[in-house]
Amino acid sequence: MRNGFIKAAAASPRLRVADCAYNRDRIIEAIRRAQALDAQLLVLPELAVTGYTCGDLFGQQTLLEGALEALLDIAAATEGGDLLTVVGAPLVKEGRLYNCAAVLQDGEILGVVPKRNLPGYGEFYETRNFTPGPGEVSGLALGESWVPFGGNLLFRCRELPDFCLGVEICEDLWVPSPPSGALAAAGATVIANPSASDECIAKADYRRTLVAGQSARLVCGYVYADCGPGESTTDLVFSGHNLIGENGALLAESPPFGEGFAVTELDLERLAGQRRRTTTWPLPPREEFTEVEFSMALRPVALTRAVSPTPFVPGDPASRAARCREILAIQAQGLAKRLEHTGASAAVLGISGGLDSTLALLAAVRAMDLLGRPREDILAVTMPCFGTSARTRRNAGDLCRALGVRLKTVDITGAVKGHLADIGHDGATPDVTYENAQARERTQVLMDLANLSGGLVVGTGDLSELALGWATYNGDHISMYGVNASVPKTLVRHMVETFALEAPEELRRVLLDILDTPVSPELLPARDGEITQKTEDLVGPYELHDFFLYYTVRWGFPPRKVFRLAKYAFAGAWDGETILKWQKVFLRRFFAQQFKRSCLPDGPKVGTVALSPRGDWRMPSDASAALWLRELEELDPAE
Repeated sequence: MRNGFIKAAAASPRLRVADCAYNRDRIIEAIRRAQALDAQLLVLPELAVTGYTCGDLFGQQTLLEGALEALLDIAAATEGGDLLTVVGAPLVKEGRLYNCAAVLQDGEILGVVPKRNLPGYGEFYETRNFTPGPGEVSGLALGESWVPFGGNLLFRCRELPDFCLGVEICEDLWVPSPPSGALAAAGATVIANPSASDECIAKADYRRTLVAGQSARLVCGYVYADCGPGESTTDLVFSGHNLIGENGALLAESPPFGEGFAVTELDLERLAGQRRRTTTWPLPPREEFTEVEFSMALRPVALTRAVSPTPFVPGDPASRAARCREILAIQAQGLAKRLEHTGASAAVLGISGGLDSTLALLAAVRAMDLLGRPREDILAVTMPCFGTSARTRRNAGDLCRALGVRLKTVDITGAVKGHLADIGHDGATPDVTYENAQARERTQVLMDLANLSGGLVVGTGDLSELALGWATYNGDHISMYGVNASVPKTLVRHMVETFALEAPEELRRVLLDILDTPVSPELLPARDGEITQKTEDLVGPYELHDFFLYYTVRWGFPPRKVFRLAKYAFAGAWDGETILKWQKVFLRRFFAQQFKRSCLPDGPKVGTVALSPRGDWRMPSDASAALWLRELEELDPAE
């Protein structure tokens, strides 16, 4: 439960219809399994104590007494543990029968939630036997206890207040306005749904969509437990299709007719943070809700859920290619609109033979195609100087020829030497002045060529460089429209690769060679015509920095949690000490370099993480990183 994680499970024990003693034992077995996995929440199916398909046997006193006795035994079996268990049972209150979910922990029944929406059609004829449950909370006598009863119940953990459970039952989810909406607005971060959903063609896909969609709408964890094969097959078949969703993503499921057990971790800290950021999140409903508190020891939760080391890059090749095409379309549409609006006669950009300028050029080509303008309206400028390698210079020229754009070479060596002499630099010491003079000269050349041609300078810097401040202020930091401004470095590579695989042979060859070229600003002298300055040797691996960026900016996670996720995601690739080293570098640079981001040119937003000062990221340029760095200093990289 540290870092906001809880382990949640959904189980479909193999039951016998109307055999409450047998079902009790199978349910207790499921509880023991969940406890062995150190789960904090277990959800079992609708009417699991009796079986859902008892029909008119629900009118038999013998069954109802057997169900209550079994439920009390199940509650007693939870004594000594803090696992929160939700189990379905038929219960009588004031002469009426209700389809209920009982919430159990440590030998007690904490509360009972009745089903509100009862189907009364076809094979689901619940209105024949059950009464729709009320929302308002009252009391219910169970054995020697008096427990809260009603739909407006919330169960909140004292030690982890972000763990707040609400319950709805099966059909409650399928109605136009599910109870979970009000429960979430009232504070529930996790919704449990004990369900009985029969299996028929395509229903599993619909169920997945429903659970994922509800978890997205409510920004919650959603644990759905389905009846399994032990139910009657007189007219229906049940498959034990259990699902666990979180904020629109399905984290775990037991496939239909499988073992009927799904388990994963829910990130409650992430959900709470997202709700705080969502300004349209509703105020608490006017209805009264009753909170039942429970205790649960705070302890580490071993992670099993998928945490991608490349959160900006889909793992599935088809999804990745589709995303790359979509992003290129966004970039091209944004640039096309800007060219059209300004009446620019040309798109002017520096082409280095590296990945970023290649992607910017591809976006410019697509923009011109969209506008129905010739590609010769793109002026690509290569500006060799001290660090330009033969390989990148060759690739820059080959790329422009393959794409059919104009290429101009402006050797800036003499201009930079003259400038360095003018300011009293010896022209040999490879310091920051030596490097930045080249970047600023290139920007001046591009701006003046744009003026000369009535064009617009297209920026090439990417999101990762902006996060780290890896740009020369008033140099490559400046343009008239930055098409790559919200594309992270780890995704730039895949975008160029996607375009390469679909390109004609000549263009494919040069793009693949660009992909194989080390990332470098090429500001230090080349050695034997080869690159000597490699960016990742200086600022660290971009795959780590993009990971830090995603979880720091998108989710607002504290450094200790980002570190833990990074260790988990990069296990076998990077050790804890190395991750911690570069995380400190990321935070120092991210805070210190905000002044560069505070005056960025316009550029299209393509994903959920962007650093535009006009909307996505507003931060003082003199904010201190001390709190964040102190948290990292207290971490043990070996833990």
